Amino acid sequence: MNLTIDIGNTRNKLAIFKDSNIIESITVDNIDINLLKSIQDKYKKINKAIVSSVRKNNDEVLKNLKESFNSIIELTSHTPIPIKNLYETKETLGKDRIAAVVGANNIYPNSNVLVIDMGTAITFDFIDHKACYQGGTISPGMNMRFKALNHYTSKLPLLGQNETFEIIGKNTPDAIISGVQNGIIFEVDNYINYFKQKHPNLTTILTGGDAIFFDKKLKNTIFVNLNLNLTGLNTILEYNIPK
Repeated sequence: MNLTIDIGNTRNKLAIFKDSNIIESITVDNIDINLLKSIQDKYKKINKAIVSSVRKNNDEVLKNLKESFNSIIELTSHTPIPIKNLYETKETLGKDRIAAVVGANNIYPNSNVLVIDMGTAITFDFIDHKACYQGGTISPGMNMRFKALNHYTSKLPLLGQNETFEIIGKNTPDAIISGVQNGIIFEVDNYINYFKQKHPNLTTILTGGDAIFFDKKLKNTIFVNLNLNLTGLNTILEYNIPK
């Protein structure tokens, strides 16, 4: 059994894998020795783990992991991965982004895949049918856009996600909600259309905290996979420490 840990900007996700299947997934605010001990007590056959973090200062987490498990990998820009990484500045590439495209390539091998992660930031990442990661884009996520409008203006209120919104807002709150949410929808659909023109057999995967909210609001056909990063981490772990 394998333990995968994905430390994100706003939340931490853990999953226990048996072969390529997730036995249990956990989302927590903080990872401490008590949590790791409880996982180890429950799943005594876990013998290796991998941790990916987009934050700094995770020394305590790594120390606890090394004390708890036999084989540990900390995902870095130097970790061998089962795809070809064509990103020019590999040391600046988010660990979550590389884990996601590895996961996408594992699920859809020999395919052109666009991965859209709708979290704190919205990232678009493309991996081609030859398992070559070509790169991608980064833009502000939904909550960041709402906060920016409030922070950088003197009168606009701080609002958030709303299921009810039109194309044109007839008052300021509705205009903000429409601008943020429709702006993201148009952005995502147009990116997908651009890649579909270049790669007609394109597969698109949506992941991240806001994926469910936008799933049915997009015109394009997409697949939602909220455990994509964890699947990618498990793939990298198996690639480096096979059975």
